[in-house]
Amino acid sequence: MEFINEKLVEFNQYLKNRKVAIIGLGVSNIPLLDYMHEKQASVTVFDNRNIDAIPKDLIDKITSYAMEFSFGENSLSKLKNFDIIFRSPSCLPTTPELMLEEQRGAIVTSEIEMLMEMAPCPIIGVTGSEGKTTTTSLIYAILKEAGYTCHLGGNIGTPLFTKLSEFLPEDILILELSSFQLMNMKVSPNISVITNITPNHLNIHHSYEEYIEAKKTIFKYQGEQGTLILNYDNEITKECAKEAPGKVVFFSSRNRLDDGYIVDGEIIKECEDRLRKHILNVKEIKLRGKHNYENICAALAATKTFVDPEKAVHTIQEFNSVEHRIEFVREINGVKWYNDSASSSPSRTIAGLQAFDEDIILIAGGYDKNLDYKPIAKPIVDKVKILILMGNTAPKIFDVVKEELEAEQKELPIYMCDEFRQTIAIAHKFAKPGQIVLFSPASASFDMFKDFADRGRKFKTIVNSIEE
Repeated sequence: MEFINEKLVEFNQYLKNRKVAIIGLGVSNIPLLDYMHEKQASVTVFDNRNIDAIPKDLIDKITSYAMEFSFGENSLSKLKNFDIIFRSPSCLPTTPELMLEEQRGAIVTSEIEMLMEMAPCPIIGVTGSEGKTTTTSLIYAILKEAGYTCHLGGNIGTPLFTKLSEFLPEDILILELSSFQLMNMKVSPNISVITNITPNHLNIHHSYEEYIEAKKTIFKYQGEQGTLILNYDNEITKECAKEAPGKVVFFSSRNRLDDGYIVDGEIIKECEDRLRKHILNVKEIKLRGKHNYENICAALAATKTFVDPEKAVHTIQEFNSVEHRIEFVREINGVKWYNDSASSSPSRTIAGLQAFDEDIILIAGGYDKNLDYKPIAKPIVDKVKILILMGNTAPKIFDVVKEELEAEQKELPIYMCDEFRQTIAIAHKFAKPGQIVLFSPASASFDMFKDFADRGRKFKTIVNSIEE
């Protein structure tokens, strides 16, 4: 018998002639243009860019569909009297115009929230300040190799809401969820993972507390049947267990848990009723760094309902690092180059530094998210042989490292650069065989690049153009 998603059918019927606002022409919202037109909704498109900054093909589509639009800095001034509003992740629900519309009675939601509301299958969601992309990708790889039909989305993969009619109850939906996507959401995945919580995106969130509360949304609406997987070694995530409506599973690389998953030296173990079962030796895998071993623990916990951990071993052994996350680029004259462009906070770069035993030449710096750089000073002084800085955060990193060097009475060559290519040229000039060149900015990318992926791709292009 053919499966019919009754929730989706009902929603599609609701959309006809409804006043729908689509805020932001980003990746997640663009597919909604076709979808809403097909469902005969009355659509108005909002974007804070001027019309000449929006791709022509999108303007042509909006025009051909006879949709209203409001573009530019004050575009939301026309956000009035809508039935349903789809916000982009960058348009926070605390935006005054959104709050006014919600108070008036509008439904304020997002592509990802409606996807979760109407998915007919189990949902696994992953969030965290670091490690969420690797963990999400691992979960997807484990389940897919085990034979499940999986859908990968959220902050990774492609927008999935418009493909909901293809989902079956026996499928599995796997989502990477950012704080911006989770904020004010009224639905949680069946299985939720929080890899860790450290200060991040404080240039956008009003406070660290707001950021933490957004992350907690991933489990708040689970119910007793839900499962929450938490990092025992992170104080904030550990405390989340007290608020969990359902089952809690911990993972740790520092503590010997009675139940959960642990990194015990070089062995990843499954713990149950104080019995510890050997699952995997980290020497057998391609991923580097203790933070990645923690990600493996989280992925094993998230997939256990569907796949026996011992059967997931082969997938983990063959799993390569996700692009821009301690990604090996090439070896030049005995020097290995790594792209860690996704490390946009000090704590992520610290994890990258700790992944290597070799001497490191570090390239760091970028856009400032109002983060504290003091914690990165000692790891740099302990692990780095040459420090190369660029971007808005270069002076902040320089100051904390200089202070630590003076406290420890040590010296470290530090180069301040104005141009990206210059940082790579300096690293190439001074790197010695056996050393690592690690591009791990500890900062966002928006001062010089479109995003961290653009930054990482440009790094790889320049490195791959170096002649031996």
